[in-house]
Formats: sequence, C-alpha cells, structure tokens
Amino acid sequence: MRIWATTAVLAFSWLISGVIGSEPINATSVLAENAILSPASPAPTKKKQITVSNIEFGLKRVDSQGNVTIFQTKRVPLQQGNTYGWRIKLKDYQGEVKWREVLRLPKPPETWGTDKGEDFSMSADGMTSVTRRTQSAPEGVIENFWTITPGDPLGKHEIEVYIDDRLISTFEFEIIPVK
Repeated sequence: MRIWATTAVLAFSWLISGVIGSEPINATSVLAENAILSPASPAPTKKKQITVSNIEFGLKRVDSQGNVTIFQTKRVPLQQGNTYGWRIKLKDYQGEVKWREVLRLPKPPETWGTDKGEDFSMSADGMTSVTRRTQSAPEGVIENFWTITPGDPLGKHEIEVYIDDRLISTFEFEIIPVK
C-alpha cells in the first residue's frame, strides 16, 4: 500500500510541476494550427474569376413598362429627382456578388442617405461615402444609383466600384447646374 501511495504522490507532483513550470498555451494559435494541419478540414474553395462584359454610367431612365435604361453621360444636371449611377454586366456569372462603391464629392452635401439599408459609411469630412452590398445577380448584372436631392454639391464627382477588393471601374462625372 505504501508503494502505491508513494507512486501516486510522485506522479501527482510531476503533473503539478509540469503545469506550473510550463509556458501558457495560446489557444488561438493551437486552434489555428489544428485547423491548418487537420486532414479533415476542407480545402480552400477557389472563387470563380469574375469577368466584366459591359459597363455603363449615366442617368437612369425608366419607361412605362418599368424597363430601366441608362442614358450615358458624364454631365448630370443638378435637378431634384434625377437619378444617376452605374450598371456592370458580368460575363457568364450568376449568383451573389460582394461589391463596394466609393463615392467622392467636391464638398459635403447637406444630407447623406440611403434607402436600402445597406452597409453605408462616410468619411469624417463628409465628402466620401462607402457602400458595401452583397447583391444577387441572377443575370450577371449589378448596379447602384443615387438620386439628386436639395443640397447636393455641384462639381466633379468620382465613383469607384470594387468586386472582392478588385477595382472594376472608376466613373468620373460632373454635377452641373440646370440652365
């Protein structure tokens, strides 16, 4: 019985001293290493390369049947209700697309706003907005439009559109006074 008790005390003390004397384990790195080294973890999925087949920018026009066309122009009249924006057609693509739009203005507008509840933020100086959206593109088309409201600034504007952090297009245009 004494041998058994002595063995238990020694084993217990070795375990305790091993835990106290060892360095703390960084659980995050262990989990990450296990995830990387685990043969059961799935291989990273390769995203389908997105190719653009058509890009349009200009004034949005809606006919009596609800069909939307874009009157291509780089000069947008500062008239309340005018809607301008872009449409990008992706070649042989269906499904959801994550895109980001950066809109730069020459000076801050009186108000900023969106009506679709998307992820929207603006710079501290009020001159740049960033819109992020995941959009269904069943026919390979993504688009975004802005509507002129009172207090929008005249002058040169710029929109950059990114898909998966890849710059797809830059639209430079000017908001001009109505004559």
